[in-house]
Amino acid sequence: MRTAYYGGSFDPLHRGHLAIAEALVQQFSLDRFVFIPAFHAPHKLRLKPTSAYDRYAMLCLATDHDPNLFVSRIEIEAPERPYSIETLTRLKSEMPNDDIFFVMGADSWMDIRTWREWENVLNITDHIVVTRPGYEIGVDHVNEEHRERIIDLRGKGDKEIDLKQHGIFITDSVNMNISATAVRASIRDERDNWRADLSDEVANYIEKYQIYS
Repeated sequence: MRTAYYGGSFDPLHRGHLAIAEALVQQFSLDRFVFIPAFHAPHKLRLKPTSAYDRYAMLCLATDHDPNLFVSRIEIEAPERPYSIETLTRLKSEMPNDDIFFVMGADSWMDIRTWREWENVLNITDHIVVTRPGYEIGVDHVNEEHRERIIDLRGKGDKEIDLKQHGIFITDSVNMNISATAVRASIRDERDNWRADLSDEVANYIEKYQIYS
């Protein structure tokens, strides 16, 4: 199985997240794309996220139509808040025969050195770095051994990669600049177009349960 894991708060899941999943399934010939909502991200302890169970429910509703998209409870059900290295180690142990990709956005890539055991995070699996308008992608902040693993796919559209390649892939197959922070602000301010960046399922859930109001 070729599986990509995409961790984050998803507070809420928006069309940009879904576009990334759908594009990477095509470009990397993935069997599964798995969202991993964090119970409470270790690097965001000062921020109070929406209930993990609401975020999990919205993810399930939004991905139910696509047989390639899944949602994992691995971090929601963890007894303690796991770091990425702990989650990836567990996934590698439970699925030793899978080709695993870990997906991160441009901001996470540029901040990777702040992650716990960041070098091990980069070494333990292949990675997919998704560019985002307004964020510059650099490589000088990582070690030479990591730079040698980088495969730059920018400018190649959604062309599928060589399935035998392994490394740290940088792709610009999705060019959407949607912020969950901005979405939450639109909902709180009751702007007329707050549903525009959300799937109908997520927007209806937010409206029904008055999330972010």
